[in-house]
Amino acid sequence: MRITTSKSKNSESFYITQSYTNANGKSTSKTIRKLGTLAELSAQLHTDRDGVVEWANEQARLETLKYKSEKEDATVMIPFHSNRLMDYNKQKLFSGGYLFLQSIYYGLKLDSVCRKIKSRHKFEYDLNAILSDLIYTRVLEPSSKSSSFRAAKQFLEPPTYELHDVYRALSVLASEMDFIQSEVYKNSFFLGDRMDRILYYDCTNYYFEIEQEDGDKKYGKSKEHRPNPIIQMGLFTDGDGIPLAFSLFPGNQNEQKSLKPLETKILQQFGCDKFIYCSDAGLASEDNRVLNHMGQRAFIVTQSIKKLPAEDRAWALKKTGFKRLSDDKPVDLTKLTDDDKNQLYYKDEPLTTKKLDQKLIITYSPKYAAYQKAIRAEQICRAEKMVANGSLKKQRKNPNDPARFVNKVAVTNEGEKAKIHYYLDTDKIAEEEMYDGLYAVCTDLLDDDVADILKVSEGRWQIEDCFRTMKTDFEARPVYLNREDRIKAHFLTCFLALLHFRLLNRSLKGTYTTEQLLHTLKDIKFTDIEEQGFMPVYERQEITDDLHETCGFRTDYQFITKRKMKGIQKKSKRR
Repeated sequence: MRITTSKSKNSESFYITQSYTNANGKSTSKTIRKLGTLAELSAQLHTDRDGVVEWANEQARLETLKYKSEKEDATVMIPFHSNRLMDYNKQKLFSGGYLFLQSIYYGLKLDSVCRKIKSRHKFEYDLNAILSDLIYTRVLEPSSKSSSFRAAKQFLEPPTYELHDVYRALSVLASEMDFIQSEVYKNSFFLGDRMDRILYYDCTNYYFEIEQEDGDKKYGKSKEHRPNPIIQMGLFTDGDGIPLAFSLFPGNQNEQKSLKPLETKILQQFGCDKFIYCSDAGLASEDNRVLNHMGQRAFIVTQSIKKLPAEDRAWALKKTGFKRLSDDKPVDLTKLTDDDKNQLYYKDEPLTTKKLDQKLIITYSPKYAAYQKAIRAEQICRAEKMVANGSLKKQRKNPNDPARFVNKVAVTNEGEKAKIHYYLDTDKIAEEEMYDGLYAVCTDLLDDDVADILKVSEGRWQIEDCFRTMKTDFEARPVYLNREDRIKAHFLTCFLALLHFRLLNRSLKGTYTTEQLLHTLKDIKFTDIEEQGFMPVYERQEITDDLHETCGFRTDYQFITKRKMKGIQKKSKRR
């Protein structure tokens, strides 16, 4: 809407007019409202011409707002014909859950990162479009690269690149893997603070559907107990479980050695040099502890009680010297009541090695002890059946295998062949019972409160949840790619998909499980209504309201015109 005037010899009149395009495609205008003559308005408003013009412009602005409101709230009439067939090859259903991930993608400024990468390489394809689609499809429709390309065609904004461009882009992404990780870490602060004073580290591995070793794909100890070659991943997350950085290393390499290269990269490229390193006992070697005792770093790691020196192990197993964590009151673990079984108890002592002065904390949980006892009781029952049947399957190297409670002895009679006799190993059972409910932590934070130290250690479950999400929900394995660069790019997109998903979940006001958020994003779809616009075909819930409020746009109107949908797409790109 704008103000126009018409002048005659005796007066000047003011009008609100609107421009539009007529049926012939020509621009024209129409009068919406006459405001009055200059003389009338000057007398009415008690002002001069400048004051009248200012008032008229304000009326035009209000008229524009009214028009937009009426247009948005207008009832849309679209004719359908019961005797008209559908058109051939006309897509009617579109996926829209990616819009919320797109809000995170542009919040991380990955479009700018792609522009920087393009300035260093010679390619013509749209790297930004390829990378974003690989991330969205890994969350919404995890599959092979060719299947992901087909899935992206269901988006409201389909690909403008070709499939061969995707495979070419994988090589570029692999070569820029470290740069992308450091950039998204720095840019993640635009989406909120990071709890990078605490860093959790752990390793996992992914198997390949191949029979022979090739490159970094080596035979090793598979987490899924599969006989296939594997590749290993080391992952850092912050204190909130948000992914920070990852690295890949051969499947036959000792995971203890994977920490130093990745941590060095974080120190040098991320500018993150003051943190508490936290890991399980498998990644808590003396060298790794010493590494994180340097500078402004510290460590809180799980300690195997069985691997303690004999004197310290004997002290840890004694039921004396414990205090209640809630109030530091001394307790006798042999005289706990039912009301005491929900509490946590601890004792601590200095633990000095040749290289470090540490604090060893032993905790005891009655609930954890009861759980371990119940699990063992079931395993003993299975072991007794093995003894009764007089047969024992080949024992696996599994700490939970019931066969560990079965032992055997060769019994001979004079002049007769020795026979194998199986029996229940009660000594082994008694030995395991000594450790029920006990848990050990080591740290170089000698003066910190025990409750604070244990709280940090308890957060390690978050990194396990990250691995579970990548493997199960994002189907990161098995890996079908062969080339080393494409394998790196595959895990980079899995890492970025996990980062996007976690950041999106954290930004929501409500608390939702991984399954709830994934199900909601996958269900957000739209159907095309005779090329006039889109109709949402998903269920509006509290979580969808939360998503819209967080990302700053809404897709849950009864009908969305094409023009309005383009506006939503722009908002999802933070424009």
